[in-house]
Amino acid sequence: MIQSPAQSAASPNLPFGLFEALPLGVVLFDGALRATIRNSQAICLLPDADDVPQALSRDLVDVQCEDWAKNLSEVLHSGQSMRRDAIVLQHRTERPRFVNLIIAATGSDEAMPRGGILIIEDVSSRITMEQRLAISERLAAIGKLCASVAHELNNPLDGILRYLNLSLRLAGDGDGGKLRDYVQAARDGTVRLVHIVRSLLDFSRKTPPALAGQSISRLLDEAVASMQARAIENNVSVVCHTPHDLPAVGGTNVFQVFCNVIKNAIDAMPSGGTLTIAATSVDADVVVSFSDTGTGLPDDSSQLFEPFFTTKPPGKGTGLGLAVCREIAERLGGSIVAGNRPDQRGAVFTVRLPAGVIQGTQATADIEARR
Repeated sequence: MIQSPAQSAASPNLPFGLFEALPLGVVLFDGALRATIRNSQAICLLPDADDVPQALSRDLVDVQCEDWAKNLSEVLHSGQSMRRDAIVLQHRTERPRFVNLIIAATGSDEAMPRGGILIIEDVSSRITMEQRLAISERLAAIGKLCASVAHELNNPLDGILRYLNLSLRLAGDGDGGKLRDYVQAARDGTVRLVHIVRSLLDFSRKTPPALAGQSISRLLDEAVASMQARAIENNVSVVCHTPHDLPAVGGTNVFQVFCNVIKNAIDAMPSGGTLTIAATSVDADVVVSFSDTGTGLPDDSSQLFEPFFTTKPPGKGTGLGLAVCREIAERLGGSIVAGNRPDQRGAVFTVRLPAGVIQGTQATADIEARR
């Protein structure tokens, strides 16, 4: 063990051998905040530490702005310990380390003059392992997200290819009127594709969606039209009750919410059925309900809106659609909830969104105030 001159006089009163055996850096300092004792591990982690506040300010990379002289003095005065976890320590050209710090006051009587103790724990290996695990988990999540993106983009891509193929056939026949309609449909599909990609990026980046006034009736009509082929294929009838005098709602991604809910309802009725959509104005909100006659929700549906959770068979669902719906609704200051119908013959999804044409930064502030 290495001792300073000030240490030798006090050494009979302290278990220095124990300090030296610890796998921790131990620094004892006096009331003037100067080191009196350091074990070998402390010298390795914090060399040149005669002036403790100066050494901490110099070598603790990510907390250099802290006033360590003030911090240490407060610990000595109040007797309350201080802790800092997972901070970066680097002395000159040495490799950086992650350390935990504990600072506490020691005695103030004649046997042990007022001072403090600094304990330094090197947690670099543990932090490195946690970082590696976090990277592995992030890569796994990215893999799932890629699969989800591919699934979400499949339907609009099929539609685009179908209309483009029809357009090519009509181009040879010289039917310009229908050709225009098919090309317009292909363009609309491309726009939907862009919205899907944008919503997925918003979900992964946690960024707020674009805000703009949207007609609920028009959005529902467009969503139903885009899912009409899927509904016919599954022998599902879609009935809409949407007054045209409803106020507008904010958010260009609301269309994606409606599409996802309608698609899930259709999938829940593999033998056919009826999807009833009703919209109404309640207080300052617009409430849209989607009631199907399908299989209903499982008893434990607490994870229904969690990413990658799905009740569909393998290969039939990725579990991202409802998670995206919840993210979009909540960022707009609204909500989406699910439950079974009172007669237990299907499920009901209810989307609640703040009414009004919402634009600009003031709208964002209003939404955040509502949450």
